[in-house]
Amino acid sequence: MSIVTLIPGDGIGPEVTSAMRKVVEAAGADIQWEVAEAGAAQMDKYGTPLPQHVIDSIKKNKVAIKGPVTTPVGKGFRSINVQLRQSLDLYVNLRPVKSFKGLKSRYEDVDLVIVRENTEDLYAGIEHKIGDYGAESIKLITKPACKRIVEFAFDYAKKNNRKKVTAVHKANIMKLSDGLFLNTAREVAEENKNVEFDDLIVDAAAMNLVLNPEKYDVMVMPNLYGDILSDLCSGLVGGLGIIPGANIGKDYAVFEAVHGSAPQISGQNIANPTAEIQSAVMMLKYLGQTECAEKIENALAKVFEEGIVLTQDLGGTATTTEFTDKVISEIK
Repeated sequence: MSIVTLIPGDGIGPEVTSAMRKVVEAAGADIQWEVAEAGAAQMDKYGTPLPQHVIDSIKKNKVAIKGPVTTPVGKGFRSINVQLRQSLDLYVNLRPVKSFKGLKSRYEDVDLVIVRENTEDLYAGIEHKIGDYGAESIKLITKPACKRIVEFAFDYAKKNNRKKVTAVHKANIMKLSDGLFLNTAREVAEENKNVEFDDLIVDAAAMNLVLNPEKYDVMVMPNLYGDILSDLCSGLVGGLGIIPGANIGKDYAVFEAVHGSAPQISGQNIANPTAEIQSAVMMLKYLGQTECAEKIENALAKVFEEGIVLTQDLGGTATTTEFTDKVISEIK
């Protein structure tokens, strides 16, 4: 049995994590849940959206799955996601992006993976005001962080029968910081010649992903570019509502839906739980419960291909509950 820390989150988080639990349990997964609350609602009680006991739970259990949490824009507390990644050294943000047959999208043959460095770059949180005149953010790029994220990308490619790794950068302009990333990627590529390697400037990557996404396989990049391009890639296959994510470090892993907390539809039973369910699939594979993961994957694929019971964001009319029940009915 695996004990997993479950963080329901804010907004639609409790709804989609509840749906995920039902699906995981229906697949016969050997999981015991340890619920730990984090998010905006914890501010009044603890003075922080991420109480220490939540981090302690993850450290004890080694694996967590969370629903979306609210991050204030331009004010308020720091992102819980950033805090978790930095405090647990979850240096990999892994986001598989794959087309589903039956889902309406612009492309039918997308199957790529974004590997995003998760702990530094402009998201390191090193910024300060310059009086009333302006503000300055520091883009921190280090060789050890570059090396381990690119090594992870090549290891992932080899373990998952992927053929190519593409390093994404802006080294033509940021010659020192992104130059360090690119040079390190090339060094790691020299040690992994059984996997094809190339590199791509980030603005060209954005254009080419829209033109020919089927040409890309594993793409590795610094933090900011990964945040932007992973959302772009989600749009290629139907949106953030179906895309899973994982934050992985040496000792811990936190799986999560990549969409927001959508407070405007909270409590209406219309949220799409697919991203959370797919994140659980990634989690089950990480835990070695592959058979259960494949049951869920196959059930989702069948529901999407039939195209009858879909949530509103996917062009259907089903409630969260109806969609969840349909997925469970297809688990064999």
